[in-house]
Amino acid sequence: MEPNRGSAATLDGLVSQLHVIFESDSVNVEEVKAVMESYTSNPDEWRKYAIFDKGRYTRNLLDQGNEKFNLIILCWGEGHGSSIHDHSKAHCFMKMLQGSLKETRFDWPKDDLRKEMVQRDVQILNNNQVAYISDEIGLHRVENNSHVEGAVSLHLYSPPFQTCQTFDQRTGHRETVPMTFWSRNGKRTQSEAPAQENN
Repeated sequence: MEPNRGSAATLDGLVSQLHVIFESDSVNVEEVKAVMESYTSNPDEWRKYAIFDKGRYTRNLLDQGNEKFNLIILCWGEGHGSSIHDHSKAHCFMKMLQGSLKETRFDWPKDDLRKEMVQRDVQILNNNQVAYISDEIGLHRVENNSHVEGAVSLHLYSPPFQTCQTFDQRTGHRETVPMTFWSRNGKRTQSEAPAQENN
């Protein structure tokens, strides 16, 4: 029996529905957002995948999505944040599972000019809200501004990517960095060095 593509009552149900959606080669952004929004965060379902580190935020692989997408749980300690980055021409969906995150979006820097990047807008994402960005929309930085509470977010990237570009806000200078996982399926990944970027 095919899952109802309108809602997901559990995390497993969400994963199953995403597999059905991504059987197609085209990505319907609104459909993916709607299914992710329909899942109400339940820590009992995702806690085993949410592995924090005191020094930096972590990327924890939950599902490889028939190689058409990655589903990743990011754990943000107090004050942790990403650099400004792109998404290597992939779709990026971000759902809050716990706490809140600040997303700051930027325009792409002009390659021929070394000057401060242009900030477009800022939004605060709260529990169960879903955001979407792609390289056509722009770049972003994500931060946990709380100094007392960690945050947990669920990210879907389609297609998966191994590297991304990070940007210096003051100059627009870009650098390509590798993407790694802090854990896979709830087990710490010892062989992978911490990513310099990620999100």
